[in-house]
Amino acid sequence: MDSRWPEVSLLVIISLKRDTRLQDEDCWAAACCRTILSRCDLCLIQEVRDSKGEAIKALVKDLNRFDKSNSYSYVESERLGRKSYKEQYVYIYRNNMLKVKEHFQHPKLEGEGTNETDVFSREPFVIHVHSPTTLVKDFVLIGQHTCPKTAMKEIDELYSVVKRIHQKWKIDNVIILGDLNAGCSYVTIKGWKAVRLRNDPKFHWLIGDDQDTTVRETTQCAYDRIIVHGREIMSGVVPGSAQAFNFKENFHLTEQEALEVSDHFPVEVDLKPTHRYLLRNEL
Repeated sequence: MDSRWPEVSLLVIISLKRDTRLQDEDCWAAACCRTILSRCDLCLIQEVRDSKGEAIKALVKDLNRFDKSNSYSYVESERLGRKSYKEQYVYIYRNNMLKVKEHFQHPKLEGEGTNETDVFSREPFVIHVHSPTTLVKDFVLIGQHTCPKTAMKEIDELYSVVKRIHQKWKIDNVIILGDLNAGCSYVTIKGWKAVRLRNDPKFHWLIGDDQDTTVRETTQCAYDRIIVHGREIMSGVVPGSAQAFNFKENFHLTEQEALEVSDHFPVEVDLKPTHRYLLRNEL
């Protein structure tokens, strides 16, 4: 992290292990999730499979008890998936630091009278954020978890999603984040050349191809990414802050223990604070 800036708005992606018991306060894996979340002003959780809708509610309640200096809320997507397997996107955020003004479940494109087909296995979940404490006050987050088999096609289609969001909300400042499966065997050099999101210079990939976002020592893949679009949001990113958070090392876990939380490391980035917020916290 760049020492010139305090951590003001930390964006983190957590891909949960299937049976992490978030609603169990005594589950140490859930406690690890809670500790990671308490570092963040805003985060995206993926692969939430709880069909009863109890796990996230319990997690946020526990988080509010754990971190009494902040107040946490959440917004969640529909249950998404083409077949019986379903999962949700969930954004958890400090409501004393920022506000989710609007949220938007990207629709399926089937039956709209166009030649477009439904590319996404799980349609993106989009939020419009107002953040008074950062230099960039308003920005959009597009959360996406791609299917490995169609990862490059889905990543390319996110380009169209950004265009649609601009038409809808007239905002250029966009952050795309999630497990895009954007590495190793799921992508090819030839395939990348056809991906608009990859080749348009207006999109900046903050998590590079050489980073490892996987927990297992036998893999080294940059599956999880943070991509920004817009001059203002790009200049509002703290230089060098985009990285994978190695909770295995930070929490002194074995690989097997870490895998009980997730098989991916969260990726994160900081946004620069307003000068007023910076001065207030230096007093």
